[in-house]
Amino acid sequence: MITLARIVLQLLADFVGLALLGMRPRRSVEAENLVLRRQLALFKERGVKPRRIDAATRVSMAWLSRLCDWRACLIVVRPETVIRWHRAGWQLLWRYKSRPGRPPIPRELRQLIRRMAMENPLWGEERIANELLLKLSIRVSPRTVRKYMPRRPAGCPRGDQCWSTFLRNHAKAIIACDFFVAVTATFRLLYVFVLIHHGSRRLLHFNVTAHPTAAWTLQQLREAIGFEDGYRYLIHDRDSIFARNPDESLKSFGLRVLKSPPASPMANAVCERLIGTIRRECLDWLIPISESHLRCMLKEWGSHYNRGRPHMLLGPGVPDPPVKKECIDHRKSHKKKIGTTK
Repeated sequence: MITLARIVLQLLADFVGLALLGMRPRRSVEAENLVLRRQLALFKERGVKPRRIDAATRVSMAWLSRLCDWRACLIVVRPETVIRWHRAGWQLLWRYKSRPGRPPIPRELRQLIRRMAMENPLWGEERIANELLLKLSIRVSPRTVRKYMPRRPAGCPRGDQCWSTFLRNHAKAIIACDFFVAVTATFRLLYVFVLIHHGSRRLLHFNVTAHPTAAWTLQQLREAIGFEDGYRYLIHDRDSIFARNPDESLKSFGLRVLKSPPASPMANAVCERLIGTIRRECLDWLIPISESHLRCMLKEWGSHYNRGRPHMLLGPGVPDPPVKKECIDHRKSHKKKIGTTK
């Protein structure tokens, strides 16, 4: 910023000097020019090394060179240097004119976006963009809205809970399901349905089919979910197999269906991680021969997953820990029996 101010001041001083020279007689200016040329000739003969030219002098010389025959009056620098200064100046000019990004929106609209964000702390950029489009017919990108929204100070939450907070607070009442594909030794595609509980990380149910349908999926959920389990939310993606009829039928179980956003596997991360674990620990080591063979493999691995595989989220622990049996000291019991006989 200081360098830019110096350049502007230098240009103003040179402009004032040029205006004063225009008011002087022509003969006086020519005589002064000749005297300066003589002094520059002596300076060149002595071989004195000039100081480094600053940015203000470069801009001034590049600007003044357009008003005279600059090639004939150059002594300190070469003509190639002045041409390089000209090119650098044009590059800066066109870089400023061609800077990336969209033009700024009107000032009144920016103030309106800030006001809407401050008066409605629960609204995000998409909600504000939709409000502007539907009520004022102003089409603004959500990214543009986010750019002009006031910054929330650190440690000050929005007031609502994000998706990760919701999953953490309601983990005991959330179950998630998904499909993945397995290939047999005969290159046959089989679809595997898995259902997992968020709180305990327990694999509730799985099954294999070659032709999954909405009715088959609903039957699997009916077999896995009971009225006394206390589940309240079911998370699945927007696959066409999860038709409207299964979601409506699940309301009788007291479940609320939560569909993940399109192309967002991280919204159902627990189930996606379970699928990755099945692939890494089971299917990458064994190739199923048939549908029944795959079902048998998953049954054996499922019992290991629920009873023997530790989970860091559980402490570490296992979803179905073994029942602790009380150890009886036979020696003490034998002494008690002997004492009682006496």
